Amino acid sequence: MEDQSVCAHIKAIKSVKLSKDNVCEECIKHNGTWVHLRVCQTCGVTLCCDDSPSKHMTKHYHESHHPVISSAQPGERWLWCYPDEQFVEY
Repeated sequence: MEDQSVCAHIKAIKSVKLSKDNVCEECIKHNGTWVHLRVCQTCGVTLCCDDSPSKHMTKHYHESHHPVISSAQPGERWLWCYPDEQFVEY
């Protein structure tokens, strides 16, 4: 992540954390459903995206202020920074 136009939050990512079980850790507790999964690059939690009914990853960001997530979808290799609203493929 050495591109000069990349925000400091994304530049700080040295290795991308991956999903362990490919389930939303909050939805699974309450028999919820999800559309796509995201992984917090600060703490490694896997939660559902904003297209999912509960939008757990965005809730996690607002509660924790952990800035960067990655897609946990097979074949997708991207990062999103919430505070800087920056999308970067890797």
